Amino acid sequence: MPTARLLLLLLACQLLFSPDVFSRSYQSRGYYLDNTGNDFNDGSKEHPLKTIDRLNAVSLHGGDTVYFKSGEIFAGQVLIDSSKAGRQNTPLVITSYGDNNATIDGGNTTALTITNSSFIKVYKLNFNGAGRKEGNTKDGVAVLYSHDITLDDISIQGFQKAGLLVYSSVDVRATKVYAHNNGFAGIFINGDYQKRNSNRIYLGDCKAENNPGDPTNLTNHSGNGIIAGNCKNLLIEYCTATNNGWDMPRIGNGPVGIWCYEADSVVIQHCISCRNKTSKGSDDGGGFDLDGGVTNSVIQYCLSYENDGSGYGIFQYDGASNWHDNTIRFCISENDGAVSTAHAGVLIWNSSHDTAQFKRCYFYNNVVYNNKTAAICYADESEQAGFYFLNNIFVAKDSILTGKEHSGVFLANDWWSLNNRFNIAGIKDFTSWLQQYKKEQYNGSVAGLNIKPKLKRPGKTSLANALKLNQFKRYSIPRRSRLRSSGINLLQVFGIANGGKAFNQNAAPEKRIGACF
Repeated sequence: MPTARLLLLLLACQLLFSPDVFSRSYQSRGYYLDNTGNDFNDGSKEHPLKTIDRLNAVSLHGGDTVYFKSGEIFAGQVLIDSSKAGRQNTPLVITSYGDNNATIDGGNTTALTITNSSFIKVYKLNFNGAGRKEGNTKDGVAVLYSHDITLDDISIQGFQKAGLLVYSSVDVRATKVYAHNNGFAGIFINGDYQKRNSNRIYLGDCKAENNPGDPTNLTNHSGNGIIAGNCKNLLIEYCTATNNGWDMPRIGNGPVGIWCYEADSVVIQHCISCRNKTSKGSDDGGGFDLDGGVTNSVIQYCLSYENDGSGYGIFQYDGASNWHDNTIRFCISENDGAVSTAHAGVLIWNSSHDTAQFKRCYFYNNVVYNNKTAAICYADESEQAGFYFLNNIFVAKDSILTGKEHSGVFLANDWWSLNNRFNIAGIKDFTSWLQQYKKEQYNGSVAGLNIKPKLKRPGKTSLANALKLNQFKRYSIPRRSRLRSSGINLLQVFGIANGGKAFNQNAAPEKRIGACF
């Protein structure tokens, strides 16, 4: 064959089999499912399919859309694998058609599994399981080893494990996920142990409610709201976790509303975690938690109230990767920790007993208000290094701080005991405590305060919509209060940039104490 003809033939083959040519030649289409349909139909709107089993046999491509009829229930498990991936700018879409969400009834198994796939968009659907105690033993929606997955406006309930599981996946975006009445957790982000290979995950405007516990898990916690582990670059914002964990079937370490472990570069912001629980006699049941192996992470602009456990847990467990360089700022805790072993709004715990594994925590411009118990508790195991508590308001029923405090730096905080004006470790005179424990002293002067903060309407919070946090005014400080000018300049003294925004997103000038301005 002449050289010129051979080159032309090779070029033609190259063009024929290139992805670009496929994307131009493939005609995307919709596949409709209706309970009155027939699996021998072509799947058009006029001639819809009937079952999920038939759908799973269809060859789906990027640009295709699967439509389930609004208000109907479809039994089975939707399976998406590498042969059914979408493409950038032309995802494979799974949704409902009509005014309301259709329901995928997974029964005793997972309702939707996406494995080794990419560019999938799922929205406007409900996913139901048989119930955590009624036969289901699986997760509700599972995204496994996939990338560029979008989930929006979905409800997940009745699964024994997690409502939504994202495992070892990248570039996953989940918004308006309502995960309720599941066992282990509402939403669970996870990856291979200590590899942090779930990456670039976004959770926004999600709600984890009434996920009571996994009845088969007798060795570890269950009943979490939103939990993330073995991941990095995770953003959780405008989410709510409430009334989780009340039926954990064991006594021991317990669940938390929103928390992470073995994770790097996590931001949890503008979230509410309230009225979460743990089993009687167990630990935890708290609002938020930066747990073992967390690094370079932030909780900010969050509200915690009336949780069984502490509003904000600062924890390191034995065997975890090192915990370091984490921040909690411009947050509020109200009446947390009165039920479980925390007995405080903030709990610090380190079972590794190694200060090198638990260091550099920056806790500033927060309000911890507790008219039931203490503001801060150090567990018996709580050795740490480089913990800074700056420009906070700590209000407690009686003793403000309990447990053995080791080496924390406390500067420019306001301390107030509702019963005694001041009380820490039985010392009821603020000046005596300063002198004995060498706290709240900077450049030879007293940096802390012991004044009634006169917070605006503290206690009795009922806000449940995280999108309205910027309207929350209960913990504002009076205009003429000394708290507006007696703080320490974090940038000047410690090189800490405070982010410029207070709890309610007003400006956060330097030298102000508290969270709301």
